[in-house]
Amino acid sequence: MAQIFLQIEDRSGSRSGFALFEYGFRSFFLAAAIFAVFSVLLWMGMLVFSLPLLDDPLSNLHWHAHEMIYGFTMAIIAGFLLTAVSNWTGVAGFRGVGLAVLTLCWLLARLALLLPALWSVAFAAVFDTLFLLGLIMAFSRPVFHVRQWKQIGLLSKLLLILLTNLLFYAGVFGGVEQGIEWGIYGGLYVVLGLLFAMVRRVMPFFIQNGVKESFKARNWLWLDMASMTLFLVWAILDVFFADYRDVIAGLSVALVFIHLLRVQGWYTPGLWRAPLLWSLLLGYLFLIAGFALKAAAIWLGSSEMAVLHAFAFGGVGLIGLGMMARVVLGHTGRNVFEPPKIVGPMLAILALGAIVRVFLPLFDVQHYLWWMGLSQVLWVAAFVVFLWVYAPMLIRPRIDGKPG
Repeated sequence: MAQIFLQIEDRSGSRSGFALFEYGFRSFFLAAAIFAVFSVLLWMGMLVFSLPLLDDPLSNLHWHAHEMIYGFTMAIIAGFLLTAVSNWTGVAGFRGVGLAVLTLCWLLARLALLLPALWSVAFAAVFDTLFLLGLIMAFSRPVFHVRQWKQIGLLSKLLLILLTNLLFYAGVFGGVEQGIEWGIYGGLYVVLGLLFAMVRRVMPFFIQNGVKESFKARNWLWLDMASMTLFLVWAILDVFFADYRDVIAGLSVALVFIHLLRVQGWYTPGLWRAPLLWSLLLGYLFLIAGFALKAAAIWLGSSEMAVLHAFAFGGVGLIGLGMMARVVLGHTGRNVFEPPKIVGPMLAILALGAIVRVFLPLFDVQHYLWWMGLSQVLWVAAFVVFLWVYAPMLIRPRIDGKPG
């Protein structure tokens, strides 16, 4: 398997004007954006228009939850990590045929889960596992090559993602009684852990270099340690020991204050003039809102769906789209400080969709399906704009003639 993913890289370069497999961000960001549109349109058909597209062996809800985590989100994470690890280690990026095979494994898993048969779920499980194993090997090779042990934390989270996905499939096949629930919630929380780690690395740097005023982002080691420890305990309790409701709620409140303090150390008014900065800040604030809503769901009986979508739609969606928009510009030879003018409205559309999905049903549950449908339309619109603007950049070579 290592030969498939790591030793068959095409090093001939991009001579034909087609560069989709020249760097990890290219194929996976394009796949994530296309899947963001397709999967949510399909989910809209299931939910808003009651189309019975998937009933057996996966329910519509389980398909949607699994695919937004292990399909859409993991494509963004794969593209980011395969690109970033070459910058962090100085080792040439994973590319060529190996990258094409890895992307194909991701795609085959997504297609297989659309077929209503148990054998197709087994097929999906195989290719999902191959995709995650390939991603782990592609990420770990440069890390081990230069002995950059500080990346072990990210590698361990990738291994946990593999484990939670296996739990999900074990639940589908009846091998683990609560496997589906553990796989969905555990996968989401590992993704959030990855997101917190990645944002902690890049967001202070992005803000310092992206605002016009003189600004130095502040970080505190004690806060980093406290946030990681509390989040780990919170996630384990919520997935495996949900009866400790008051403890989970108390930890949620503590995480709200810890992350607000972190944001305070990164905040400067100038970031509101840069869409690629304020989108990351808003996404982070949605993650914080997710913890606040979790406490409210336990103590006040508000909706758990608001919690999940604050994390997933607002947090993962906004940070993911903002990061993709920035990374593509920087790694195709363009100016990250002068993105296309439509990027601001694109990110605002997604932010509005998150507000509609998370907060409006809390105040007007009578029109719940209307708010869900509107948020889905806004989600799709934002990613259609991304594809319209960024797909040519992802497919074509860098404009400065450099490799990648």
